Amino acid sequence: MSDILDTLENITYNELNEGDSATYVKTLSEDELVLFAAVTGDLNPVHLDSEYAAESMFKERVAHGMWSGSLISAALATVMPGPGTVYLEQSLSFKRPVKLDDTLTVTLNVLRKEAQNRVVFKCDVRNQNNQRVVTGEARVIAPTEKVSLNKPRLPKITIEG
Repeated sequence: MSDILDTLENITYNELNEGDSATYVKTLSEDELVLFAAVTGDLNPVHLDSEYAAESMFKERVAHGMWSGSLISAALATVMPGPGTVYLEQSLSFKRPVKLDDTLTVTLNVLRKEAQNRVVFKCDVRNQNNQRVVTGEARVIAPTEKVSLNKPRLPKITIEG
């Protein structure tokens, strides 16, 4: 595997400019949907019960809205600005449901730089059909020191039952 894929490198406050953009891509799997429910305790049957969801307005199981929101957090923490970022605020507007096997692309755009290393990002999340699923703005404290480090190795998690 490439060293670049195994490395996290940040973009410091001084390196960021208005208009800069970055993307982060993730596909929702069955296991991730179930793990998100287990970790958060959000057991809404529209996420977990196919029969219940079939009778809902969505007609099928859908992702937790905050799963999509958490991808924005992941993008800010790992891509731009990256390691050392402190998340301060997030506004979210959910535009359409996210379904199993949807691939979401988070696009971050620097809207403005503020005092005390604060940066405001426009956040746009779209599915594989280029349909907007979430929009919002995030405000962070961008790192001031350049960091490049190896991605941590996460344990394999299995789901029983």
